[in-house]
Amino acid sequence: MLRHTGRCDGVNGALLRDLVPAVIGVLVRRGADFTSAEDAVQDAVVEAVRVWPDDPPRDPKGWLVTVAWHKFLDTARADACRRRREVRLEGEPMPGPVAAVDDTLQLYFLCAHPCLTPASSVALTLRAVGGLTTRQIAQAYLVPEPTMAQRISRAKRTLSGVRFDQPGDVATVLRVLYLVFNEGYSGDVDLAAEAIRLTRHLASMINHAEVGGLLALMLLHHARRPARTGPDGRLVPLAEQDRGRWRSHLIAEGVQVVQAALARDRLGEFQAQAAIAALHADARTVDETDWVQIVEWYDELVRLTDSPVARLNRAVAVGEADGPRAGLAALAELDPALPRHAAVAAYLHERDGDPVAAARLYTEAARSAPSRSERDHLTRQAARLNAPRQT
Repeated sequence: MLRHTGRCDGVNGALLRDLVPAVIGVLVRRGADFTSAEDAVQDAVVEAVRVWPDDPPRDPKGWLVTVAWHKFLDTARADACRRRREVRLEGEPMPGPVAAVDDTLQLYFLCAHPCLTPASSVALTLRAVGGLTTRQIAQAYLVPEPTMAQRISRAKRTLSGVRFDQPGDVATVLRVLYLVFNEGYSGDVDLAAEAIRLTRHLASMINHAEVGGLLALMLLHHARRPARTGPDGRLVPLAEQDRGRWRSHLIAEGVQVVQAALARDRLGEFQAQAAIAALHADARTVDETDWVQIVEWYDELVRLTDSPVARLNRAVAVGEADGPRAGLAALAELDPALPRHAAVAAYLHERDGDPVAAARLYTEAARSAPSRSERDHLTRQAARLNAPRQT
């Protein structure tokens, strides 16, 4: 099985993953349908893991194309319902250099097609564009391998009538990549790192400001990852994180990328989010955070998206910039049923000097927390405020 972090049985897994989308594109250009091409390339990757350690090819991409094409032909010949198409496929191209045409961008668009559910788009993108195995994807999402295989198969069947060269929607691709990034880490695949790799690849193929915005946002969030949890696995809020553990090289790159994207004057939601993340990263201490500018960027984000989540985060920023009463006033405009609404209200009430209300709200927020680590954190916050009143 290909590993995410380096070599597997003497094979450069990163190289194989990089080649997968291009090889799928070559097979589709030669006449294979997307589903059959993707299956054949996965079979070729398995063969590469077996053969390359003892007999590494001079031209890895050419080797994969040749092997995948043969596997595709073998499958087509064995399938009685495809006998008519076999006549067209018999004209196998002669071995030689692989054409320089790269269809990877179309593959991004196809895997994030609007006809697919977000979960299906994520799984298909990781397999067809990311080059991950079904087992790796299943482990990352903590589902049985057969379940993930069925999800991928359904996605490919849904796409059976979609032309490979149809125009794609960059915004949909970016949403899919952001979904991958937010899954973080589980199994043997670091999905956050994988999402960054795929977004870098996308940025190398398309000149789009929002691709830069998403890449910068990922880099800046990923830079803070080592400080997000303590030695005991506890969640560490941004204000309490050891900023010396932040990855400065990722922050520097993220800031540079978002500045370049903003300079194009084509503002989008990912650029606005990246600008907010950059302001947090730029502060040497929590007290040096430029909350006024962060509020201004949240205003832009709300204008662009009208997102309730953006409005909720804006209320926190207003509470920091203009005081907790102002933050609570901004929060009062939002639906209390909004996820994390109670947690924000608890924080602002505590800053406003009302520990009783804050403790009650922290307890309420813990009941609906989306993860165990967040629930434990909120429970500890409530216990901290209740302790003085119990002694």
